[in-house]
Amino acid sequence: MNWGLMANTTFDYGQDTVGNSTGIALELNQPKWALRYTFFQMPAEKNGFTGDDQYLMWPARGQYGPFLKSWAMSAQLERRYTLDNHPGAVRFLEWLDQANFVNYRVAAAYLLANPLGPNAPAGSGADIPDSLRSDQFKYGFGLNWEQEVSQNVGVFSRFGWNDGQQDAWTFTDINYAASLGLSITGKPWHRPHDTFGIGGVFGGASRANQKFLEAGGEDILDGDGKLNYGWEKVLETYYDFDVWKNTHLTLDYQFVDNPAFNRDRGPVSIFGARVHWEFGLSR
Repeated sequence: MNWGLMANTTFDYGQDTVGNSTGIALELNQPKWALRYTFFQMPAEKNGFTGDDQYLMWPARGQYGPFLKSWAMSAQLERRYTLDNHPGAVRFLEWLDQANFVNYRVAAAYLLANPLGPNAPAGSGADIPDSLRSDQFKYGFGLNWEQEVSQNVGVFSRFGWNDGQQDAWTFTDINYAASLGLSITGKPWHRPHDTFGIGGVFGGASRANQKFLEAGGEDILDGDGKLNYGWEKVLETYYDFDVWKNTHLTLDYQFVDNPAFNRDRGPVSIFGARVHWEFGLSR
């Protein structure tokens, strides 16, 4: 359930605050490899809505940034292989964004020169005047690996990095991330449709991001005016029960240390449960 184990949290990809946008995705898929490319529009405002929401919301709230100056591009190369008859895959991601970013160092200098008072605006980037923002580029890379070890066991790992100089626009404030996980089906204990999983993820902030948070800045998910920096560390484990042929129940536990990169926060324990039910209509 943790974002850090589901996705590359350093990837500030083309979406709006509820995950919508418009664009194009192309894929060339071959038996052993695939090449993918995407181009999607970014919202005009940080963590804001995009143009498609104008047709789904009343009153209209969404708008895109300038078409040629507010976008997100990405390319991914996937290589599939087998190792002793066990399938595996490696995926390499690169991405480039342009939006109305603010440079973390510029924002930190502003906040130090203009300390926030008790009535300072709250919210993602609300304490940064628009005059400090400009059309800037942001880029990053990702690497994902998946490998079946045996018929019942699989492992995965993911690494992510972005340049860490501009504020987050649509996803998370993480600039460096690494994860490792293990998944086991329940066949050895006669529950072949059950799954047990465990994984860990580390997330970090660039030095420029740290200075911004220390100065009192607030980004999409992080910032409370103080920062005693440390890598955010998450350990998550779950068990997925096959309750019925079309129903699954999952119990989940997460342990979070240094949430939001702050040694003075946490640790936090999170308990979760999920019911998955699916059905189909036959003709």
